[in-house]
Amino acid sequence: MTATPEYPFGPMTVPEAVAHTARLVADRPMTKMTMPYGGDVWLVHRNSAARAVLADPRFIRRPFRTGERTVPFFVPFPDFLRTTLQFEDPPQHTKLRKLVQKAISPKRVAAMRASAVTFANQLIDAMTARGGPRNLVTDYAVSLPIEMLSTLLGVPSADREKFERWSASTLAVAGKSETEIAADLRDLSAYMTDLIARRRNQPQDDLLSALAHARDRDETLTDAEILPIAFILIVGGFDNTATFLSTGVLALLRNDEQRAQFLTDPDGLAPTTAEEILRHGSFAVGQPVAGGGGLVPFVATEDVEIEGQLIAAGDAVSLDPGSANHDPAAIDDPGRFDIARKDNPHLMLSYGLHHCLGAPLARMELQVGLAELFKRLPQIRLAGEPEYNRAVLTQPMTSLPVTW
Repeated sequence: MTATPEYPFGPMTVPEAVAHTARLVADRPMTKMTMPYGGDVWLVHRNSAARAVLADPRFIRRPFRTGERTVPFFVPFPDFLRTTLQFEDPPQHTKLRKLVQKAISPKRVAAMRASAVTFANQLIDAMTARGGPRNLVTDYAVSLPIEMLSTLLGVPSADREKFERWSASTLAVAGKSETEIAADLRDLSAYMTDLIARRRNQPQDDLLSALAHARDRDETLTDAEILPIAFILIVGGFDNTATFLSTGVLALLRNDEQRAQFLTDPDGLAPTTAEEILRHGSFAVGQPVAGGGGLVPFVATEDVEIEGQLIAAGDAVSLDPGSANHDPAAIDDPGRFDIARKDNPHLMLSYGLHHCLGAPLARMELQVGLAELFKRLPQIRLAGEPEYNRAVLTQPMTSLPVTW
């Protein structure tokens, strides 16, 4: 009799982890595990089961938002994040999301692409002027999304330095104490509240102006509704995008054949490369892979059966992206790092009602960041090993030494 595939599982080689995941999703759609904080949670492994959960309105986040329940997670979940849009449920979530989607439209993001290209090249100019080796995380991967988010929100040029200092306080690479972070977040909140008021009176072509004047029937968003939207974009748009970009560069540097292919047409291959990095990038960097993580969880409001597994009312449930993105039923040859992959239904940016609002911006930044770097520095290479901070929520890469 074959043993049931264990979960969570310790570090394995990538081929071993992919094979273990295949056995896991064949065996069951999900596993219940106990988190260091917040107790038990179902981790959903199958791609199809994860989509079913994400599309089902019987799974909500209100108990986490109100503080009635502790968020089941590996680290303590920051309180201020529980006030953001991702913890809202319909109908409020639906209203806010619809208005934000109008304001952060693909058209608006497309219009920002030229400025992203310009700024990426300015960062590369600064790196090459100083000479290698450089830490790509701080010199490039963090700076690009911070600049783009400042542009999107409409932060005036004169305020960029302090806005970026306050916003970056939450980044793991900042290394600040909880007291310092709390003070910076208070300053950022006060600044954003004032900027929203200014945009109500004098709208410009930016996201805060669009949100300040967005209408849902006869309703406009209040400052109390706009501020959490801005905060989730600020927090989610820095660490995560920076880590995806750093991971993408590392994955290409560790895969000679795929890097050579990317260098033949960086602009043309950037879209599919970005999706493959989102799906498989952390598997492609040449380090052992462990299994046992999830995205922000939900709570079942009633008994729900998903692919034969009963999730009882009150149970917490979360998506395990490592398994869902390597499910052989959804992804052809999931262990292969293929930057030209056309059919790529990964769930790294979630799905359905809770699909990442900043996804168009994150994808654009990832595409531009990769293409411009490898066009300008085709000989870029590693100058040391990457470093990570595993003690914080996003577990970001904090150092990636490179030279050229």
